[in-house]
Amino acid sequence: MIYLALKFLHIIGAILFLGNITTGVFWKAHADKSRNPVIIAHALDGVIRSDRLFTIPGVIVIVAAGVAAAIVGGIPLLRTEWVAGGIILFTIAGIAFSARVAPLQRQMRDLARANADPATFDWAAYERLSRGWAIWGSVALLAPLAAAALMVFKPSW
Repeated sequence: MIYLALKFLHIIGAILFLGNITTGVFWKAHADKSRNPVIIAHALDGVIRSDRLFTIPGVIVIVAAGVAAAIVGGIPLLRTEWVAGGIILFTIAGIAFSARVAPLQRQMRDLARANADPATFDWAAYERLSRGWAIWGSVALLAPLAAAALMVFKPSW
């Protein structure tokens, strides 16, 4: 029963984590369509806050419950291919998020806050930052999605 409870918590953490990063992409794209720096700054501020409230706690729950479930279930973390692969992919996502996505989000928000006038806003700089965010954000989203697939399909190589 403890194993199933930990597995359930692990899944809840994954839902919080993946759901929040997916909706963050939606809200940024929605704000970008407005071409209004005030709306963009507000949306990015919300994305940054929701990362603190949902993404980071989701990471903590995923790791803690996942490791605990593996230990309780007698699953060797690094000798079970689908678990080790998930850990590697999750680590890649974490590095992409912390090293590139989060700083780019703050830079885009700060740029939008600095000049609220759409006519004089530095759209070229914003779009450059936004392209980098999209690339690294794809890594930060696709890697844990692939990890989730490994957890479900449990392939053996």
